[in-house]
Amino acid sequence: MNIGLIGFGYWGPNVAKHLYNNNKVNLSVICDSNTTNLDKAKKIYIGQTSYETDYNLLINNENIEAVAIAVETSKHYYLAKKCLLAGKHIFIEKPFTTTVEEAKELEEIAKKNNLIIHVNHIMLFHPVIKKIKSIFDAGDLGELIYIASTRLNLGPILRDVSAMWDLAIHDLAIIDYLSNGQGFKSLNVMGDKRYSPKESLVFLSIRYKSFIANIQSNWISPVKERRLIIVGTKKMIVFDDLKMAEKLIVYDKGISVISGDNPNYDNYVVRTREGNAELPFVEIGDALYNSIDHFISCIDKNTQSISGPSQAIRIIEILINASDY
Repeated sequence: MNIGLIGFGYWGPNVAKHLYNNNKVNLSVICDSNTTNLDKAKKIYIGQTSYETDYNLLINNENIEAVAIAVETSKHYYLAKKCLLAGKHIFIEKPFTTTVEEAKELEEIAKKNNLIIHVNHIMLFHPVIKKIKSIFDAGDLGELIYIASTRLNLGPILRDVSAMWDLAIHDLAIIDYLSNGQGFKSLNVMGDKRYSPKESLVFLSIRYKSFIANIQSNWISPVKERRLIIVGTKKMIVFDDLKMAEKLIVYDKGISVISGDNPNYDNYVVRTREGNAELPFVEIGDALYNSIDHFISCIDKNTQSISGPSQAIRIIEILINASDY
């Protein structure tokens, strides 16, 4: 299968590397209107692929079956639509589009032409998130009570999207994946615009149908943090993505509502249950490589991606609602 890449700027080189290293596909063309970016690509891949400054030449190339889009968010809808209308499957970076209407239109075009859209909600393909999903699906966590997520660092501060659209989208995708697409009932959001026309820090709280979530996205923090806490009625999980070891810990902790042993005490205090902490085995793997491989598999098997347009639309709906506050 021949794949072309549009965009070799900030994230495009990472996509190119994993496309090139996947033996199921051929990275046929790298396209970037910026000749400086294209020169960087040429130094890496030399004559092992071809190069274009005009994306129309890539999109209209009949030998290319799929296109990876790694450009700024404002160009997603336009380029994705051109690719789909040209009969190309698309791998596209998050966020899918800036409006629900655009996302739904692209979804309809893909359905009509039997094409695959894969939005790179990369955290769904992280080995730890896959492990957490298996724990949750097995019922070991019990009923979900709440999820708390923090994504903090000092920069880079973007100008085209807010910290929420850039960072919280990862956590919204994880929550959607773990809860099998459970819809939200209400939300509250607070943010502040610092050093950018968009919010550089955002605190987002969401009430889903059966649990709540709190997500902090911050580009102006003195420390870097990537932590996810998931609390169920049976067990609790902490995922710290910055740790070299012990990234995932499953705590056999919870709350025991006991009455009768000591009525005077039990009327005022709910007892906690302290158990063991487990470090489950997690397979080694690269999230971006896994994401690309899933996209290729979906094309081969003609199956929808777990991070396809339907999921992307649910996430964009939350972001749009939060942006209106």
